[in-house]
Amino acid sequence: MAVQTVAMPVPVARRPRARSLRSLLRNRGALIGMVVLLANVIAAVFATSIAPMDPLDQDIAQRLLPPAWLDGGSTEHLLGTDQLGRDILSRIIHGSRISLLIGFLSVAISLPLGVAIGLVSGYAGGRFDDAMMRLADVQLAFPFILLAITIAGVLGPSPRNVIVILAIGGWVVYARITRGQVLALREKEFIEAARSLGAPHMGIMLRHILPNVLTPVIVVGTFAVAQMILLESSLSFLGLGVQPPTPSWGGMLNDGRGYITLAWWLTTFPGAAIMVTVLGLNFLGDWLRDLLDPRLQNL
Repeated sequence: MAVQTVAMPVPVARRPRARSLRSLLRNRGALIGMVVLLANVIAAVFATSIAPMDPLDQDIAQRLLPPAWLDGGSTEHLLGTDQLGRDILSRIIHGSRISLLIGFLSVAISLPLGVAIGLVSGYAGGRFDDAMMRLADVQLAFPFILLAITIAGVLGPSPRNVIVILAIGGWVVYARITRGQVLALREKEFIEAARSLGAPHMGIMLRHILPNVLTPVIVVGTFAVAQMILLESSLSFLGLGVQPPTPSWGGMLNDGRGYITLAWWLTTFPGAAIMVTVLGLNFLGDWLRDLLDPRLQNL
């Protein structure tokens, strides 16, 4: 009697987009981070329409008003006013534009630069590798905030110079991560096969090595945006970043530090905006790490 063999249906591979969406919906931290990021992006893009008042308008008669839910507060100024009578909520909304712009642009400059240096350095080796890694070691030997203060003192405080400073300080991390990944990949069998088939070095780096090193770099870049926002706030707090009257979260902290005991809302709400934004970006970074690392995926 012949035994019939029944072909078992082969499960269809999960589509990456569907898997990513399901992973996002299951991760509460990632959802919170996505909501925070979207809220900041909307506030930055539509700040002029969303803000209840002009962030630069001064009204000394309304100075140091408390939030609306406290005695003496006004519904026209939900989060109160500062020492010059400017609306705190409007300045926080407009400050998100500066923070996100500087955070994302500095990473957008430093990440490709660091990846390119690390890719060539790890693949080619030799003197170029030695020179780049020694330069990275020298830069890492200095505390970044001191390096940023020095450069800002030379270039002068402005949003453009802050982006340049943060980009200069951020390339080292991406270069070292990329170099380490390239060193582990360049002797693999598929790379040797590409070389034996006559593939050019540039083609090997771009087509075979680069796609395999981007995952950790993307995850680090997500965390770096949060770090850049913190560093920008630190420079603005020290008076070396965005200059008044342009609203920035770090600048608002600097303006309110002399009124902490008299008007706590001047520093509390900008500080909360920084904390929530950085926390949300870190949640997104954790989710991306879990999503892109195959060792952490549920099979």
